[in-house]
Amino acid sequence: MSTEAGAGQGGWHWPAGHDLILLDVVDSTMAEARRRAPLSRPTWIAARRQTAAVGRRGRAWAAPEGNLSATLSFDPGCTPAQAALYSFVASYALYATLLAYVDDRDAVALKWPNDVLLSGGKLAGILLESEGNTQAVQRLSIGIGVNLNTAPAAVALEPGAAPPVTLAEVIGEPVDPLEFLAFLAEHMAHQDAFFRANGFGPLRAAWLDRAARLGETITARTGTETVTGTFVTVDEDGQLVLETPGGRRTIAAADVFF
Repeated sequence: MSTEAGAGQGGWHWPAGHDLILLDVVDSTMAEARRRAPLSRPTWIAARRQTAAVGRRGRAWAAPEGNLSATLSFDPGCTPAQAALYSFVASYALYATLLAYVDDRDAVALKWPNDVLLSGGKLAGILLESEGNTQAVQRLSIGIGVNLNTAPAAVALEPGAAPPVTLAEVIGEPVDPLEFLAFLAEHMAHQDAFFRANGFGPLRAAWLDRAARLGETITARTGTETVTGTFVTVDEDGQLVLETPGGRRTIAAADVFF
C-alpha cells in the first residue's frame, strides 16, 4: 500500500516541487527508488517499515516501524565528484532538523563520512547511490535512516564504533516519523539550494563546525589498511585528512572509529 502526496498534502508543510511516496512496507527505499526511476521531480520515498535495508558496504541496517526510513531521489545535474558531496548536504540537513527537537545543539555531531551522532551515540546513517557516467550523474538517491523511537541491539559492534541511540530516549518523548520527515525534507531542500548556489566551501565550513572528534585522534579503516592519526580537516573534495606519525594522509573512503 502506498500514499502519494505532493506539496501541501498529508497535513504537513512540504517543500515545493518535491513529491512524496509513502509505503507501509518495502524491502528498502533505495531499491524502490531504483524500481521507480526515472522520476519527473525530486521525490522522497518513505516506508513505515523496511525488510531488507542496507547501509554502507552492504551491511544490514535495522529499520523497524517507528523510525525514519527514507530515500530522496532526484537528478542533481552535476559531476560524480559533486554528487559525492551530498553526504555533507544530507548530514547538515539532519543536524538542522534535530535542532527542532534537541535543546543542546552541542549534543549533535557529524561523523565523517555519513553518520550523525547524538549524545555520543549513532542516531542516523546516510547512503548515496548514483547513476550516470563519468561526466554527469542523472540520478542520485540519498538513503537516510534515523533511530527515532527504537534502536538496534548493540551487539557485535566493532571496537570504537558508536553505540546506537534514539531521539526519543534523549528528549524523553516519542517522535512522529512523518513530522520528522517533513522537517527534514524542508531542510534538505534548503541545503541543496544553498549548495548549488554557493558550492562546497561554506557548507564545508559549517559541517566542520559540527564535526565529531575534530582535532582528536581517530582511526580510519579502508578496505586495505587501518590508519590512525589526528583528524585535521575535511578537504575541498570531502576527503578525510589525518596527521599521522608517517605524515599527512588524505583518505577518500573509510569507516571511522574513535
